[in-house]
Amino acid sequence: MHDSITLRDQTDADRDAVRAVVTAAYRGLPIASGTEPAIMDALWASGGAVVALVAEDFSGLVGQAAFSAVQIFGPGFRINGNGTNGGWVALGPLSVRPDRQRAGVGSALIQEGFTRLKVRGAAGCIVVGDPAYYGRHGFRRPAGLHVPGVPDRYVLAVAFRDAPPPAGTVEYHEAFSAT
Repeated sequence: MHDSITLRDQTDADRDAVRAVVTAAYRGLPIASGTEPAIMDALWASGGAVVALVAEDFSGLVGQAAFSAVQIFGPGFRINGNGTNGGWVALGPLSVRPDRQRAGVGSALIQEGFTRLKVRGAAGCIVVGDPAYYGRHGFRRPAGLHVPGVPDRYVLAVAFRDAPPPAGTVEYHEAFSAT
């Protein structure tokens, strides 16, 4: 399935198509807040996405993934989030057009994002989501990592280096407060 899609960097020209894919992908999901399109718009407008990818096929844009820097606060430390040189990033939104879900598009976007983040020197990635789905991509529930307002069982991380994820409280990019 991967050979029928093309992955590339998101551009300004993709904005409306990305919004449509994000809206369709999250419509009616019990985990959706309804703010996902606004979050993606805000990430793009602010430059907050360290990596922003789209997937397309013969029918047009079928998926998108954004990775943005996070900060992690723990007892006596703070990891600044720039997504490079040892910083941590968050995956989200990750969206696939409903008619192309369960066809490997999301997996391809995640893996391409990981490849690009590792080249930039990111230490790892955090996601809030379904452990069964994201576990297939190496995400695990790390001890002591928390996102305010989210049950810990949905806070997952994957380290790109040998060190485990830090314990602490994750602060997402300000775009995640967009409505």
